[in-house]
Amino acid sequence: MTSSPAGSSAFFALSLLAICALVLLLLRYYLPLRTTPAYVLVPVFLALALPASIVLLVPIDLASSAGTDTDSGRGIWLSDKVVYKSWRIAYWLTFALTWVILPYLGEYCDSGYREPKDRVLYALRSNGRYQVMMLGSAVLGGTYMFIQSGFHMDTVKSLVMALAYAWGLVLAIYLMGHGLVAFPRYLYRYANVGVRLRRFQGQAPKVNEKLTDALEKLDQYESQVVQLKQRKNGTARDFQEWIDELAEMSTLPENRPTVGGRATATVPPVITERYLADLTRKLKRARHAKMRFSDEWDRLVKKALKTQAILDSKGSQRLEFKNTPFQTPSTGYFSRLTVLTPYTRYHLHVHLIPALFYAASFITGLASAAIVWSECVKSLEPKLSLIGLTVVHHPSSSRGQIGFGGQVIAAAWLCYMCISALYSLTEVKIWGNRALVRRGTYQESATWYGLQVAKLTVPLAYNFVTFAPPTVFKGTGFYKFLGRLINLTPLGERFSSYFPVFILLPVLATSFGLYGRVRNICGFGDLLEDEESDDIHGSGSWREGRALIDREVQGATGNLLGVGLSQRSGLISPQNGERYTDAAAPTSSNSIANESGNGSAGPSANRVRPERRRPVVADEDEGGGFLSDFADRVKNTFDGADFSFSKPKWMGGDEEASASGGSGSAAAAAGRRGAGVSGGHERGDSWTRLFGGRAEEGRVRL
Repeated sequence: MTSSPAGSSAFFALSLLAICALVLLLLRYYLPLRTTPAYVLVPVFLALALPASIVLLVPIDLASSAGTDTDSGRGIWLSDKVVYKSWRIAYWLTFALTWVILPYLGEYCDSGYREPKDRVLYALRSNGRYQVMMLGSAVLGGTYMFIQSGFHMDTVKSLVMALAYAWGLVLAIYLMGHGLVAFPRYLYRYANVGVRLRRFQGQAPKVNEKLTDALEKLDQYESQVVQLKQRKNGTARDFQEWIDELAEMSTLPENRPTVGGRATATVPPVITERYLADLTRKLKRARHAKMRFSDEWDRLVKKALKTQAILDSKGSQRLEFKNTPFQTPSTGYFSRLTVLTPYTRYHLHVHLIPALFYAASFITGLASAAIVWSECVKSLEPKLSLIGLTVVHHPSSSRGQIGFGGQVIAAAWLCYMCISALYSLTEVKIWGNRALVRRGTYQESATWYGLQVAKLTVPLAYNFVTFAPPTVFKGTGFYKFLGRLINLTPLGERFSSYFPVFILLPVLATSFGLYGRVRNICGFGDLLEDEESDDIHGSGSWREGRALIDREVQGATGNLLGVGLSQRSGLISPQNGERYTDAAAPTSSNSIANESGNGSAGPSANRVRPERRRPVVADEDEGGGFLSDFADRVKNTFDGADFSFSKPKWMGGDEEASASGGSGSAAAAAGRRGAGVSGGHERGDSWTRLFGGRAEEGRVRL
């Protein structure tokens, strides 16, 4: 205790600088730093850097409060005062970003208004319901707190911190439980080259369909912009400038107000500010959705081509990745260095890398089992916690001690817990249209992901600290700052101790595929996605994906004969009597020259993507959602049913048939069948009108 923490302080400062540099590189990968405004970059940077510093601060806090007696094995430690102030700064900045700054900033970025004042008002209105819910929870929690502990400053702080911790812990336990199973399973499946290729091909139809829908929706909104530009002279001057800005964002020519031969959504007679803001917001979302699925499709095709090359090389034992429009060759200095020969590259990708993935899957599976076991037994018998046994050393001294080795192990455990929770954010498809796109992430999506990282890290960090024996974690600065206020009431103490046992629910649900079974039982199997339920040996989804990838590659390389043969083979069924075509959009020679001259634009800039455009349907946002789809399904059931019946003989059903013979009898029978069908439609309409049906033959909404 007499040594100086100067070396540890220097290490802590250098580690913070390294974290900041890594966060900047991560932001540069997903966001264009030059065009992204500072009011977005700074909060998102802090939302990522502060949780990373918390992951670094937890092992330092453990070693500072329960360090070894010898200075040589003590590890990185700081004084109690520095640790406590560090926790205060990191926690309250993270709290402000999570519950105040980032929610409003995301709505501010997603607003379609032009003026900052209008965007702030829109953010306030959009978060109104969220704030009312938080206020209601605070009132209920405050009533219990004040009755249990009285009204004083610690009670108010305890109320705020306990509510934020409770909500964050609920979300963190679910996401971590899902990721503890899904992440090792992903590593195991990725190791098999054949299964990997089938999964890529099985995902291709979904990604291609989403890209097609994104292009259609973008066409619809751009057509509205074209109509607006034709009518802008009859609007206010501010609206004219606004419409000009929207026209600069769109790519449709002015002489194309409709798409696919059908009229799109029409512009209202009176153009208001609210309509323009709503159209701007939808147009921005549609543009980023197109960018998202285009990038996802390019990466999927690139992975499939690379995996196919690895699979094909098993016969010749020579592996060379050919240059395609999806894989532009690098022209730097390192590209001229030959490190791997085709033979060594074959062994690397066929034997070494799969073996590493299998080993990583096995290790992460054991780590997941240890975390689940520790969550279940820590409240009953802390000495049986596997994480506590690996982190806290038990030498001959009377108390548990943590050295440098224990700090490294603690950091590894905490990083894996955070990786499992964050992996679930990208896999569970319940977050709407938010995604991370390389150099094209939507600003609202960037703020949302930063919000989730900041929200999950603090509960996971405190949950990890409780794996240690009570004599160890109750002496940490984290417990003195946060844990003491969480355990201020018996309800908060029991919640923090026993709720993590519910991690068994997402673990079992993910292990045995209960999500897909529940969806199929409830009838939601075809409405909701499940990436884990792809049937790689199924009835042909992967075959369709293989055909789509081959057609994309042939079209990108200019093999028009292959494209035509793919179209004639009937891989894509025609809709509404129209044949599906992949004709490239007409481009001028100048635009082609500009695209080919831009070498920094990546693979997508060196080729012209075929336009996947179909007749535009109504905007999904305007529909009724699940209830509307359910009503349409019931209506289709009654529309497809035949309620006709023929009269029996005792009611005179064969009178006309007996009166005439031969062809006359057949004509009469046909006439009766036609009358029966007509009567069935009339009776069916009485049923379908209850669900919004119409007496229009052949018009069924699927």
